[in-house]
Amino acid sequence: MSQIASRIQSIKAELPAHVDLIAVSKFHPVPAILDAYDAGQRLFGENRVQELVDKAPQLPEDIKWHLIGTLQRNKVKYIVPFVHTIQSVDSPKLLDEIERQCERLGRATIDVLLQIHISGEESKHGFGIEELKDYLSSGAHKHLSHIRITGLMAMASLTEDEEQIRREFARMQALFTEIKAAHFAESETFRHLSIGMSDDYPIAIEYGATYVRVGTKIFGQREY
Repeated sequence: MSQIASRIQSIKAELPAHVDLIAVSKFHPVPAILDAYDAGQRLFGENRVQELVDKAPQLPEDIKWHLIGTLQRNKVKYIVPFVHTIQSVDSPKLLDEIERQCERLGRATIDVLLQIHISGEESKHGFGIEELKDYLSSGAHKHLSHIRITGLMAMASLTEDEEQIRREFARMQALFTEIKAAHFAESETFRHLSIGMSDDYPIAIEYGATYVRVGTKIFGQREY
């Protein structure tokens, strides 16, 4: 068994049944991804549009690609043919562009998560909490026929302060519960909370994560 396969096996052994592992393969080559695929991994996360577009055609079609990095509106058209879920939707304008490109390219539906700006870091993207509530209250999302909003995503602060990470994850858990009750109570598909990465995913699981995004603990250090 390869190192990658054994790491995946040990991580999955820790995960509750309702939590899915996203193997974050950014900067890692196709053979490493195939190693993970051969170990049964099917959900992979990429940060950059170009990397996802380059890798996807070289790899098995049953991989479910998740875009987890910032997505510019002018790049949407490139990933629509390949991506399963866009976790990093951070504005109404981006939602509108995804809808437009799905229509144009004949894509029936794309799953998306709405990214929330939960940390105070300017480098992080996402909806503000009040901005998100206002958008959903307006009902504009109900007109998106090619988009299925399946949950929320956030990136916690880059810090070793576990209490701060716990506070941020707790806020996300509470927000998810509130948004689900207010706007998606009848939806069976609005069920995902994507929080937690290699260093903090066990904590994220305590706060209701259904997706954890793990790169270094699977693939080792990145190749630049």
